[in-house]
Amino acid sequence: MKTLIACAAALAFGLAATSASAQPAKPKPDLADAAQGTYHGDVISDARGSSREGVTITVTKTGPNTVRVTSDYPRLPAFSARLMRAMQTIQNASGSEVFLLDTSKSPPGLDVTVDDASWSGAKGHAGH
Repeated sequence: MKTLIACAAALAFGLAATSASAQPAKPKPDLADAAQGTYHGDVISDARGSSREGVTITVTKTGPNTVRVTSDYPRLPAFSARLMRAMQTIQNASGSEVFLLDTSKSPPGLDVTVDDASWSGAKGHAGH
């Protein structure tokens, strides 16, 4: 009887360990998860050129609270941003580039300034 109980306990422990290890822990969503996506808008000022309509910015998560910002317009060079929350915004924590995501707007609004050019737009489909 003791052997049967010991075998049943070992089997139950083995099954519990197997099912727990079969389900990988999901990472906790962070600021980069909230910020990533495609944004459509316009270059609203440029110290070295004119404004430009219909510019797309892509924000890609590269690590915890870190994103890479790219655009389809050469005047807005790619940059990385370490993100922090400030009230209802997500912002670049350091560096000369501005990354300001206003999460109180629907859809969220993004403002980016890099290399003396400023862009403003919103998350989602073009034309919003």
